[in-house]
Amino acid sequence: MFEKLRGVLSGFIEKLSVNELKPEKIQEILWELKLTLIENDVALIVADHICDEVEKKVSGLKVGRFEDKRKVVKEILRKILLDLLDTPDKVDIFNVIERKRSLREPCIIVFVGVNGSGKTTTIAKIANLLLKRDYSILLACSDTFRAGAIEQLEQHAKRLGVPMIKHKYGSDPAAVAYDAVQYARAKGINVILVDTAGRMQTNKNLMAEMEKIVRVIKPDMVIFVGDALTGNDAVMQAEEFNRYVNITGSILTKMDADAKGGAAISIAYITKKPILFLGVGQRYEDIEVFRPEIIVNNILD
Repeated sequence: MFEKLRGVLSGFIEKLSVNELKPEKIQEILWELKLTLIENDVALIVADHICDEVEKKVSGLKVGRFEDKRKVVKEILRKILLDLLDTPDKVDIFNVIERKRSLREPCIIVFVGVNGSGKTTTIAKIANLLLKRDYSILLACSDTFRAGAIEQLEQHAKRLGVPMIKHKYGSDPAAVAYDAVQYARAKGINVILVDTAGRMQTNKNLMAEMEKIVRVIKPDMVIFVGDALTGNDAVMQAEEFNRYVNITGSILTKMDADAKGGAAISIAYITKKPILFLGVGQRYEDIEVFRPEIIVNNILD
């Protein structure tokens, strides 16, 4: 994970460390950095921000005679990246679920995203994670549009041993979600995970349908699931979904593949919403809680 981004930033740290920190030399090195960040799926606005912050902090920087310049530059970059990932909203999915359980109410989580992002598999991974914490789970298939969607979620429900609410294809997705909430309340189920139809952010009708689901069931969390391999596309998708339904946070999938890593440091900054988990494989266990400090250390060390 993050090998390409790590290589880019390592090369940048080396260049700044061996050159005298004169304004013209810094500008030249920063221009190279900006281009390579963009090539590695960092959104332009984020690449600009990183370069501006670096320039502010290293221009005229005095490094002691026996001080390691490389270490000083790396710490500057570490702080910039941590600030990028430090969103105004702090979300702990387990705290939200626990709070709802204390009120004897189900925690409702809706998952949104485009086709092929790994949304349904991610729902199964989250269900598995929560089952291990002794929460009861209900799956709801509000994807009544894509052929095979109901059967796919049903397979996961059987493997995990959890109930599922479904209607026929072509049914109202909001009605499925509503029935799931009523069922969970009647049965005392802790968490409802709602799968929705994958939709392009440009499809106004499907985005309106998603808005209706959210309006009808008033979820505690709306989670955007994005494919890290699509880079800047995932960032633009998250921004648009956030505009329609005010996402709580994001989950990035396929981080174990050849993801350049730029999407991970761009989504949080642009949406101002945290990344909650990273998908790192196909098995139910292949999901990691996103911890900014660990990610930044991984990128820089």
